Amino acid sequence: MYKHCFIGILISCCSILLYNCSEKPDHEDTANFTKADSVTDTYLQFQDSILAVWNEMISDDNLKIDAMHDVLHELQISGSVEQDEIKSYEERLQQLKQSRYTQKTMANEDIIQEYDFASNSLVSELISLAESQRQFAYNSTLQKLVDNIRLADQRVNNYRAEYDRITMEYNDFVENNKEILDDTNSDSTLVKKPLFQVATEE
Repeated sequence: MYKHCFIGILISCCSILLYNCSEKPDHEDTANFTKADSVTDTYLQFQDSILAVWNEMISDDNLKIDAMHDVLHELQISGSVEQDEIKSYEERLQQLKQSRYTQKTMANEDIIQEYDFASNSLVSELISLAESQRQFAYNSTLQKLVDNIRLADQRVNNYRAEYDRITMEYNDFVENNKEILDDTNSDSTLVKKPLFQVATEE
């Protein structure tokens, strides 16, 4: 009787030991998967946040360019500015949009500086041109367009600062989790993204 009890207890102990041994690796695998999954999820959230800020910044810059086009349209309708001068400004605005930096090309600080110089020149010239017209004193549409250009121009640095803030956090995150991200994102190029403050640093 005691022999049977002893054998039963021995079998139970062995079963428990075997169960624990077989379960431990699974538990570790689950823990590792959870960590990797969490890192990947955070990485994707960073990507979404950066893209959202970028798109908002570019959209606002487009509104500024559109407002400058509208100023030229108002001046063209009034006939107060020569057609050749209007055409020259339109061509410069078109070139401005085409030469704008991207998330990749902004790594070259010359591209940002050249764009900013061209943009600032157009903003200054078109505002001066509009305000020098006699009609500006009573043309509320022209006044509003000039205000819109000024406000959009003032918002540029705010958008860039916000983009840099999120991107710096992203760069730190990639640096600190590069090993996991390399394993889980084999098709991705995990490189640090350029910043405006670095690109425009004197």
